[in-house]
Amino acid sequence: MSIINKHESQYARSLIEASLDPLVTINTKGKITDMNEALANVTGLTREQLTNTDFFDYFTEPQKAREVYQEVFANGSVADSPLTLRHGKGKLTDVLFNGSVYKDNRGNVLGVVVVARDVTDQKRIATELNEAKISAEKATKVAEEAQIKAEDAAKIAERATKIAEDAVKAKQQFLSNMSHEIRTPMNAIIGFTKVLLKTELTARQKEYLTAIKMSGDALIVLINDILDLAKVDAGKMTFEQIPFNMSLSILAMLHLFETKIQEKNLKLVKEYDDQIPEVLVGDPVRLHQIILNLVSNAVKFTSNGSITVSVHLLSEDEEKVTIEFAVTDTGIGISENKLDNIFENFQQATSGTSRLYGGTGLGLAIVKQLVEPQGGSIHVKSKVNEGSTFSFTLSFQKTNAEAESEMEIVELDTAIKNIKVLVAEDIALNQLLMKTILDDFGFERDIADNGKIAIEKLQTTPYDIILMDLQMPEMNGFEATDYIRNTMNSKIPIIALTADVTTVDLARCKAVGMNDYIAKPVDERLLYSKIIGLIKKPILFNGRQERVKDQSERTKCIDMDYLARRTKSNPVLMMEMISLYLKQTPPLICAMKQGLHDKDWNSLYSAVHKMIPSFSIMGISPDFENMAKKVQEFASTQKQAEGIPDMVLQLENICVQACEELEEEFNAIKNTTL
Repeated sequence: MSIINKHESQYARSLIEASLDPLVTINTKGKITDMNEALANVTGLTREQLTNTDFFDYFTEPQKAREVYQEVFANGSVADSPLTLRHGKGKLTDVLFNGSVYKDNRGNVLGVVVVARDVTDQKRIATELNEAKISAEKATKVAEEAQIKAEDAAKIAERATKIAEDAVKAKQQFLSNMSHEIRTPMNAIIGFTKVLLKTELTARQKEYLTAIKMSGDALIVLINDILDLAKVDAGKMTFEQIPFNMSLSILAMLHLFETKIQEKNLKLVKEYDDQIPEVLVGDPVRLHQIILNLVSNAVKFTSNGSITVSVHLLSEDEEKVTIEFAVTDTGIGISENKLDNIFENFQQATSGTSRLYGGTGLGLAIVKQLVEPQGGSIHVKSKVNEGSTFSFTLSFQKTNAEAESEMEIVELDTAIKNIKVLVAEDIALNQLLMKTILDDFGFERDIADNGKIAIEKLQTTPYDIILMDLQMPEMNGFEATDYIRNTMNSKIPIIALTADVTTVDLARCKAVGMNDYIAKPVDERLLYSKIIGLIKKPILFNGRQERVKDQSERTKCIDMDYLARRTKSNPVLMMEMISLYLKQTPPLICAMKQGLHDKDWNSLYSAVHKMIPSFSIMGISPDFENMAKKVQEFASTQKQAEGIPDMVLQLENICVQACEELEEEFNAIKNTTL
């Protein structure tokens, strides 16, 4: 028996053989009667080997194959029943069983024709797709779990950061409080010691008091060192950028050591490179602190020989200079194995150094913390019993601006009388000390226990200056100053007194209208100089410069020298520039005020930006240019808003005054020329 009648054409046989799927005919007993080449390939057997064998034996599940075969007889056909053909060599082929009965001319069923479609690749692909889907689902789940863990980790990190920030704040608050608590009694101890040293004393009494003062000074240095390190840890260490005369600044600072150096019979050598520009922009206070620490160490550890302070220009371009500073001594030196750790906190060269020479080992740690954040580097070379050289490099911006004038220390002049001082201070011991110091100066003084009492006294009694403690009960120094400036509209000079050097906010002091500040323990000479300086020179408030002793006398706010130099005293050009200033300034004042009122920060920024160049051209004090820059910065960031309205008012007043004075100058030039 064959798939089709043997009398059919060879054409039909060709079609059957062309099929890629196994095709087979099976008789009613399940024996193979015919097949195509595809079946032979799948099973790995020849046609002769396949003929008359049981069809079901070639499947992995013979019984299932038999059931499908029977289903064909029962229903006449079957479609896409999944089975697996077994290769003679163990290979398996997944197929879909499709079969139908075939009959003779009389309709008798002769057998079944089966087509087994090979679906191995499709099944493999489907399996791989399914596995890929499962893998993707697992990966998604893992990612989701990872995200949850990441979110949990972020929350934990956030909580840890908050705890750390709170710890830093608590530490800063503790140090702030401790600074205030320690400095307050130290102010009295050192202050009264100085007072006693001025009285008639026996040699032994003077010796004891001098020892007390030295101990007090050493304790203050230690407090300052610890607080400076705390500032670094909290990221609160700030560096100013102001123009200063480096040569004069360093020479004045070294003058502080001359007495001590002479006492030890040492020689102080100063080397300064004349190629360094006269005025540079940087932080002179921090530079002083660095050099003071290094020179102080050199003096401490040197018994004979010399100390050399050198300042050399390393490099220079159009914008900045890089300078190397070095302090060399002929002292005890440092062993090589200690050099790597010498800049760490509380480290000294030997365990006996502190006992023999004193100190805590904080000085060099602070020096490093002051140099490196400014982009500099510090190095040390040393040999035991030969000496040490500490050198550091810093870069400074070049400038054409004039150096900011430093506080001149004025010697006590007993001829200066009739100065009446109001002291706002709540601690009795400090009150007594201030009374004693001011009596020494020959000044009159009144004491107020807090800011509220100070205001009451100021309303009934005329004073020349106020010394204002910042931390007082009922009304503190900031609140009192704000009331004096904005409610009483008083222009009296105010110097802030503070023991809290970690948190004193100089910007806030200036914003509420304080003229200056002095830290406790109070340096008498510095206090005297600040008082005399503020009373004798014009005082700046609300854009006007007035002398304390003569409120009716107004000081000119413009200086025609610069304009004359720029125009080579050409009257026509001078009149043209003055006319231009008079034309552009009033609208800018209006725009500045309106911008602040409307909170139109772009308008405020633009107006102030256009005003700034005119200050230097018309010889107006640089204080107002700096004030305008602060307003400009606020307009850009909307940060540090405190004091901005007052600054805008001061800028308005100074510009109005400048316009009045320039009109007079314009007319004077015009009349002289014509």
